[in-house]
Amino acid sequence: MNFTFSDEQILIRDMAERFFRDDYGLEARRRHQALPGGFCRDTWARFADMGWLALGIPEDLGGIGGGTVDMAILMEAMGGGLAVEPFLATVVLGGTLIRDGASPDIQADLLPRLAAGELHLSFAYSEAQSRYDLNDMRTRAKADGGGFVLDGVKTVAFHAGTADKIAVTARTSGGERDDGGITLFLVDADAPGLTVTDYPTVDGLRAGDVALDGVRVDAEAVLGAVDGGLALAETAIDRAAALVSAEAAGLMAALTRDTVAFLKERKQFGRPLGDFQALQHRATEMYMDTELTRSLAYMAAVRQDGDDRAAARRAASQAKAKAGQAGRLIGQEAVQLHGGMGVTDEMPVGHYFKRLTLIDHSFGDRAHHLDRLADMA
Repeated sequence: MNFTFSDEQILIRDMAERFFRDDYGLEARRRHQALPGGFCRDTWARFADMGWLALGIPEDLGGIGGGTVDMAILMEAMGGGLAVEPFLATVVLGGTLIRDGASPDIQADLLPRLAAGELHLSFAYSEAQSRYDLNDMRTRAKADGGGFVLDGVKTVAFHAGTADKIAVTARTSGGERDDGGITLFLVDADAPGLTVTDYPTVDGLRAGDVALDGVRVDAEAVLGAVDGGLALAETAIDRAAALVSAEAAGLMAALTRDTVAFLKERKQFGRPLGDFQALQHRATEMYMDTELTRSLAYMAAVRQDGDDRAAARRAASQAKAKAGQAGRLIGQEAVQLHGGMGVTDEMPVGHYFKRLTLIDHSFGDRAHHLDRLADMA
């Protein structure tokens, strides 16, 4: 398979790498985290101006087209830049659900606003007891006249506190762990009965628990088919798993780069640490695992835009399992090779490692995806 980027993809890569190198950085990240909502809206507007929020949206709906590979290129650069803006929640998760499940009228209303940076989205699908099983659901939606009434609690919905609309999974029929009977709804964040408890996550981003107490929605709020929302949710989560694996590759590349630079500068016994062969071997292993993660992430991104859903699921799990294993190894090696200084807040090493840790536990950790691959064998 040819993994050579097109001219347009090279432009996305170069623009993103230049932006995060010249206009972002750790100090900018800290400033953004301290702002209301945990990110900078002026930076978000710049994302829109550069066309990043329009990726994956058809041109007739205000987007610039492109596919999952284009997003993976951007996400890899975002990983290296330690971006805190809600691209994953709004564009990857929310945008996928609207593009794949909303009616043409809803798409025509919301997608141009998303591309312009005027709409923030979140996806509330996990529950306290469900862990990574998308079908394990206690949240209920009861038919009521021409609409539905939602009751339940969702956990760890990324950037739910700043979302204008929240996609919510709820059970419209069947038992708690049935695959069928799950429906997706797009709910206004200010709907009566909906409450978001916002909090920071360990990596410095934001998430929220979403409580639904008699939240009423009309039939137009349904994404996809009633009782058929699980497949739509799985497609969005697989795409997100592939893309955070690309983000992880960007984080690993930055950790490897910073660690190698430190080994060249730091001296022990009158020699740079990088002269010691044992440390060279450890740095080489970091580099190799970064490249393996990147390759699997881009393969998974390619598969997400194909027609073979089984292949897309398998590739997403392969990339995510590798990202979890490699992220832990590279993060631990970076901290140790920095002599313990990597865990201090003043150095970016610890921030990269924290983000890699949360990525491992998002959309299924390494153990979950290895089990999933075994089930698909």
